[in-house]
Amino acid sequence: MMFQAPYPPYDPTDKDGFSYETVQKRWPIILTGVVNQLHLENHDIFVDSEHADGKNLEEGKLAEGKALIEKVSKLKYEMARDRALEPLSQDGGSHIETYNTELERLASISKNTWFTAPWLFAECYLYRLIWSYLLQTTHWRQYDPFRAQKIDAFQKSGVAIHKIATIVYELDHEKKNLEDNVDNLKVLFQEMTQMCLWGNSIDLSLLTNLSLSDMEHLQAVGKDAQAAREAFILKDDQEPLWNHLKSLEDGRIDFVLDNAGFELFTDLVFADFLVTHTSYVSKVVMHPKLIPWYVSDVTPSDFSQTLDLLLDDAFLASSSPTEAEKKHLQYMTTRWKDYVERGIFSLSVPISTALGAEIGSTADFWTTHLPYWDMKIHAQSLWTDLHLNSNLVIFKGDLNYRKLTGDISWPTSTPFREAIGPLAGSFPLLSLRTSKADVVAGVSDEVAAQLDKTDKHWRVSGRYALISFEEKSC
Repeated sequence: MMFQAPYPPYDPTDKDGFSYETVQKRWPIILTGVVNQLHLENHDIFVDSEHADGKNLEEGKLAEGKALIEKVSKLKYEMARDRALEPLSQDGGSHIETYNTELERLASISKNTWFTAPWLFAECYLYRLIWSYLLQTTHWRQYDPFRAQKIDAFQKSGVAIHKIATIVYELDHEKKNLEDNVDNLKVLFQEMTQMCLWGNSIDLSLLTNLSLSDMEHLQAVGKDAQAAREAFILKDDQEPLWNHLKSLEDGRIDFVLDNAGFELFTDLVFADFLVTHTSYVSKVVMHPKLIPWYVSDVTPSDFSQTLDLLLDDAFLASSSPTEAEKKHLQYMTTRWKDYVERGIFSLSVPISTALGAEIGSTADFWTTHLPYWDMKIHAQSLWTDLHLNSNLVIFKGDLNYRKLTGDISWPTSTPFREAIGPLAGSFPLLSLRTSKADVVAGVSDEVAAQLDKTDKHWRVSGRYALISFEEKSC
């Protein structure tokens, strides 16, 4: 029997809510970006076709590109006018019936338009619809309209990337000190956890305490830094998380990935730390999205490209790294490549997986609209794999948190374990989330009320974070 939350999901019928702003402003901007990118691609195709053979092939792609621009422009027009969400076409992709069945249900209760549909459903549907447009072409079926944007953002992170690579290099030369002192290891683990937590919004000042010149100083500064950040972490389960990690020996950790670029880089740094510097973890499995998703989510090609770009000195040359910094980045990334080749790091699908491939695989579930508490019903093989084989599943970012909690309007004091419904206890679970949407669980009513008074945007600003951990119990 499907779990039914006792509260409704967030939707844009509340004009003061963030979901209304998303539909009114954010989604049209994203669609405009897709149209602009298609225009650029079509322009390049036209220029290239004037100087190459195979002109008929290029003309076919150009015509399809123009049709895609028209479709996305029409979608933007209909969204602004609160039109009904159209059923997905039989495009050969996944989850068509899952989406269309929910659309029928929403239509039956008059909640099937852009400004009335549940926010989480409509947003997932939006990206699946864009993918449907691409699937119905001959020449654009492997096109990621967000790829250039992801690469551009990653390229601008060169300073942070090189500094972190140097820290990792220094860690390797202090490995003995870590092995001999669990307290130092704990501080570093907490720093790595928070680096992974803050992801794209990371402040390099947060990393200054990772200098290993004085391990005692590291421990003291680490505790001070933790205390300074405490006000911004509204739920902090780092202590039970650390106790769980210490109980492992050669364990497997899973990352349900969020953003490509710098955030994926920090995920890899965290994974590298766990495998290289602790005896607790010996294998890391990362779960990507199989289609372009929420603009910046990691696809298999993003993952492999990240490693290649990190090994290309020219890619990050604009950050003017020193020769030592370039050496440190090469050193670290070469190790990651080796870990991939040896299966220490892996994706849940082959790294060479094309966009839209592996339909029916365990990775396919991540691009449904379904809350994760339905995993056991709709993705039995995925649930079984995580239940039997994973020692910790780390859900990265805001979207994963929304899906864990169903994007339901839970009272903030609802225990996280309750808010994730039947998924609770299925496997050891960690959510690392900076809050960029309304849903929050595990925060006292008093704290929430105070934040409502002092910062009305606290739920959506990304300034506050939650570290939520749940043990396996079944």
